[in-house]
Amino acid sequence: MSFAIQLFDLIGIFVFALSGGVLAVRHRLDLFGVLVLACATAVTGGIVRDVLIGAVPPAALADWTLLSTAMLAGVVTFHWHGIIERLRNPVLMFDAAGLALFAVLGTAKALAFGLSPFAATLLGIITGIGGGIARDLLVARTPVVLQQTELYAVAALVGGGIVAIAHALGWPQAPAMVVGALLCFGLRFMAIRRGWRLPVARDADTP
Repeated sequence: MSFAIQLFDLIGIFVFALSGGVLAVRHRLDLFGVLVLACATAVTGGIVRDVLIGAVPPAALADWTLLSTAMLAGVVTFHWHGIIERLRNPVLMFDAAGLALFAVLGTAKALAFGLSPFAATLLGIITGIGGGIARDLLVARTPVVLQQTELYAVAALVGGGIVAIAHALGWPQAPAMVVGALLCFGLRFMAIRRGWRLPVARDADTP
């Protein structure tokens, strides 16, 4: 279980950092700016989660491999962003992958610290969306989670909820994390490809 969490953490940090790095390159930031945006995207959600559950100092600051992984992803993006850009909509795809991995990881870590399944799911959502919010705010863009056209936090809720339900039922956590991450990514991917979104309240003047 510990190995699974570490693996999910490193992969999630790398792909989230790639999404931040790609966006930084698109905004014509220098190498330092790319590294800052990559690291902020990768670790902000995890730092907020760790502070809230009392896991201090946060893992991203206590373990040098986490920030190093984020910086590595930033360097990769800076030098080979042309290759990464050939992927279909890379920022959204890397962001979806990071969201899925961090949502299940955040939920699993909160459960390990004794939180209830409901509270752990909420912290999983915060872990998943925190980095994306920081990334978007740093480039003065409306955070994706606040855009009505996107299924973002809902996807994180599904992924984290699977892990929390499995814990409540006494099922193995590692398979639940894999299933939760796949469902979260699949829902986010379909929302991007098919335009799925939550209902929006009609204006009072709309017939």
